[in-house]
Amino acid sequence: MMKHILRASALLALLAQPALADITLRFQEGAPKDRFVISSDTCPLQNVDVLIDLDGSAGGLIFDVTSTGAGVEVFQPVEVQNGAVTAQPVVDGDQQLTFRISSLRAGDDIIISADLDDVLANSSLGQIRIAGSELDGAVVQMTIAGETETAIFADGTNSVVLPHSCLS
Repeated sequence: MMKHILRASALLALLAQPALADITLRFQEGAPKDRFVISSDTCPLQNVDVLIDLDGSAGGLIFDVTSTGAGVEVFQPVEVQNGAVTAQPVVDGDQQLTFRISSLRAGDDIIISADLDDVLANSSLGQIRIAGSELDGAVVQMTIAGETETAIFADGTNSVVLPHSCLS
């Protein structure tokens, strides 16, 4: 009998542990708009603070939001295309985007469009298009329920994965 109680207790302890899930943030180069796509594979998200910091990017990437200023040729405002998101205003030439995800159902995507330009004198795709490795070194930081996770774009993948725990 004691053996069964111990097994049941161990099983309940395992079930009470939060499940681990991944939040993926992908950058998609596009014309005329680039996109950041955020998804959570198995857990819903609520009240998540997000920072995308381009300051350390290999291409010295900036947000190009006006026809005059730091960017070149085409420009686009930062816009939430899909999802319950409140973004802070971005000024032309900024290297940071901060926003709050109010809610995201598991399996759904949040999409934020923008125009990123590089500031390299001689870039492989020109300054108006972002080559994969130009995002390397940029940082994504997410704060969920007081816990902060950080990931750095690397290897030209234009994608980062941040682990987080959720109750299953």
